[in-house]
Amino acid sequence: MPSFDIVSEVDKQEIDNALNQARKELATRFDLKDAKTEIIPEPDKIILIADDSAHLKSLREIVIGKLSRRGVDLRNVEQEEPAISSVGHARQELKIKQGLEGNKAKEIIQAIKSQGFKVQSQLQDLQIRVTGKKKDELQTVIQFVRSRDFGVATNFKNFRD
Repeated sequence: MPSFDIVSEVDKQEIDNALNQARKELATRFDLKDAKTEIIPEPDKIILIADDSAHLKSLREIVIGKLSRRGVDLRNVEQEEPAISSVGHARQELKIKQGLEGNKAKEIIQAIKSQGFKVQSQLQDLQIRVTGKKKDELQTVIQFVRSRDFGVATNFKNFRD
C-alpha cells in the first residue's frame, strides 16, 4: 500500500554553513569590530553572546539572516528572551525544533481527517505516516498539507508504492 511520511526537520549542515558565514561577517563588520561576540552551536540550539543588548540584536539579525538565506525554515527556530546581566553582558538562545511534537502532529492529523481523504494517518516517532490505496489521493494530501500553515516546517519523505 502506498505511503509517505510528514516530517519537520532542519538540515544541520545548512545551519553549520550559516553560522560559519555569520562568523565571517562578524569579523568584517565595522560596528562589531571591538565587541566581544560569540556564536556557540549546540546539538539542538544556538547560543549568542555579546557585550550588550545592542550588539546582541545585531548578532541575532546576522545569524537569522544567514539562516534564512541558507534555506533553513525560520518556523523551526524558536527565539528565547535575551538574558541581560547587570554588568551588561547579553545572552540569547535560539532553539532548533526537530520533529513533529504532540500538539502539532495532532493538529495536522485532524486537518487531514477533516478533509475526508481516504487515507490513514498515524504518529510514529515525531513523524506522521500517511497510507492510502491510491497514489493520487496521497498526492492530494501532500498538496493540502503544503497549502496550510501549521506553524512548523513540513517536509515529505519516504514516498513508497
